Amino acid sequence: MEHIRAVLIDIDGVLTVSWKALPGAVEAMERLRAADLPLALVTNTTSRTRAEIARRLTGEGFPVSADDILTAPAVTAAYLREHHPGARCLLINSGDVRADLEGVDLVSEPDGPEPDGPESDRPERDRPKTDTGAAPEVVVFGGAGEEFGYTALNTAFRHLQSGARLIAMHRNLYWRTAQGLDLDTGAFLLGLERAARVEAVVTGKPSAAFFGAALAHLGTSASDTLMVGDDVESDVLAAQRCGITGVLVRTGKYQTEAVEAADGTPDRVIDAFADLPELLGR
Repeated sequence: MEHIRAVLIDIDGVLTVSWKALPGAVEAMERLRAADLPLALVTNTTSRTRAEIARRLTGEGFPVSADDILTAPAVTAAYLREHHPGARCLLINSGDVRADLEGVDLVSEPDGPEPDGPESDRPERDRPKTDTGAAPEVVVFGGAGEEFGYTALNTAFRHLQSGARLIAMHRNLYWRTAQGLDLDTGAFLLGLERAARVEAVVTGKPSAAFFGAALAHLGTSASDTLMVGDDVESDVLAAQRCGITGVLVRTGKYQTEAVEAADGTPDRVIDAFADLPELLGR
């Protein structure tokens, strides 16, 4: 590990669970800072902006700022500005991350025809209001939550049938909370892709473009960089496919059966982020 010159760190499940610091995580990051090791926090979190994430982490004692954080929404905004400039985008997401979607033309509420399914039986006053303007050209999936109900998903489905593009900030199936594992976007995305016969462009982890943006953010090369995460596929193996050293922690969403079924082997496995400084010899 002597060749490592920079570290990429997942947040949820690695540094925190339900935004509470995991044992030894703050002290480990302080040791990395003391060793002058450049680091970036790379996360598929879509419920909070970079500034909000920084406030939550500093409140737990982590020595970080918003400039240290690279989120899936921020990378998604850059992708949309480059590949779909000026396009009307329908965002389905749990949480308000509009501050990190600068330059993106968002449709404020789902538009299009009312569904014919169970929601159509609800009184008109109880149905979500719709935007009667031009139909969106891009459907953007963020993080799952109550917003991923029948009306929103069926509206997205109909726009995709009409030719809208599908962009997903990530395709994680679940994440760890203090109450256990919760379903995430990927569980809904798989069904929508199959029903609409489209394939989403994924802008967050595990996309190579996301890791490329993280390396550019740090100004480092893949061979000199390490990625530590709790998701064997999206965090670790995806990073390794980009030439980055991968380290899997046994916290957060880590599951032995997921590691055994994975399409590859992590470069290293450690019990927790607290063990990283010792692994790096820092």
